[in-house]
Amino acid sequence: MTDSTHIPSHNEPHGDSLGDRLNWLRAAVLGANDGIVSTAGIVVGVAGATDSRATLLTAGLAGLLAGSMSMAAGEYVSVSTQRDSEKAALALERRELREQPREELEELTELLAARGLSEKVAREAAEQLTRRDALRAHASVELGIDPDALTNPWHAAGASFLAFTAGALLPLLAMVLTPLSLRLLVTVVSVLAALALTGWWSARLGAATVGPALLRNVGGGALAMGVTYAAGALLRAAGV
Repeated sequence: MTDSTHIPSHNEPHGDSLGDRLNWLRAAVLGANDGIVSTAGIVVGVAGATDSRATLLTAGLAGLLAGSMSMAAGEYVSVSTQRDSEKAALALERRELREQPREELEELTELLAARGLSEKVAREAAEQLTRRDALRAHASVELGIDPDALTNPWHAAGASFLAFTAGALLPLLAMVLTPLSLRLLVTVVSVLAALALTGWWSARLGAATVGPALLRNVGGGALAMGVTYAAGALLRAAGV
């Protein structure tokens, strides 16, 4: 039997688990990136309007909390919907296996044959997999789902919250802990350096060219800070 028909055990490393880990890591990098850019935009914009450390801290902290909670809530809703869809698909598969086992066996045979197995080998593999665990076989081959590893919305929400918070802390702390004369420079430089790092890492995770990803990340962050600072400076000039 080829690897394409193998249904991995719960504790055995396999490609799907690696893909899941990479997806989580990529989501964490992007969440941190969002935290860096959005919070940097807030504190740099406020710095353009006022030198008050208390005001900067209040604005930055509000942006951090609002952004992290929004990210967590959005991820929870999204992953909950995905989990509901996976559970519904598994329930349908259970019913079909119970009500029409012969048709399901034929379907599994066809799916395995479509992966390059001969008709005879596909039939034998389908029968063996069905005897071993019919639901797991169909879930893996037909649906691409591991019944023992459904997506967890709480894990997703927590990871998004932590990733965004970690990213947001950099510009916030750089702005409120640095002396006034160096505040803006230190924040901008640290943010651009952090964005270069997340851009490089996201490109590596996606097996993409590093240069364009890095330029997009750094350029987007620089533009965001430039626009918000200009807006803050205009408000200060207007005496608002």
